[in-house]
Amino acid sequence: MAYSTKVVDRFEDVLNNPEKHAVGRFDPKDADVATGMTGAPACGDVMKLQLKLDKNEKIVDVKFKTYGCGSAIASSTMFVEMLKGKTVAEAQLIKDKDIAAALELPPIKLHCSVLAEASIKDALKNWDSKREEFIGSSDSMIGHNNPPAGLLQIEEPTTTVEI
Repeated sequence: MAYSTKVVDRFEDVLNNPEKHAVGRFDPKDADVATGMTGAPACGDVMKLQLKLDKNEKIVDVKFKTYGCGSAIASSTMFVEMLKGKTVAEAQLIKDKDIAAALELPPIKLHCSVLAEASIKDALKNWDSKREEFIGSSDSMIGHNNPPAGLLQIEEPTTTVEI
């Protein structure tokens, strides 16, 4: 199985310049930060995504940390690009198929794009729960969908995963 040029280029660029690709973290206690973390037990990939949102629920910055193969890391950098500048509603529209198509992922690596979408959903679920704490209740349906089959949902997004 050969990686596409897009995957290889992204993976190598992240290794050479992680800051450029938003590798890192925000303070999870920041009220404007939403955190999502998902993992795939079958392959061991884990993705942590943090979104920094403004008062209009626009994603102004994104950070991620990924433990996994080149396709998982490339998927992470792709969804960072797709998320910046989007509203929460627009972020919900990003699907694993969009990430997979943009990277030309082979079928055996599609789980990497599924993890990326799942981490977005988990971060938005965290954002929704933070908003509920501040406003008392929420009409939002963020996070009420079931995660894709085969994914491990980590309930406490600030949990450290030792691998």
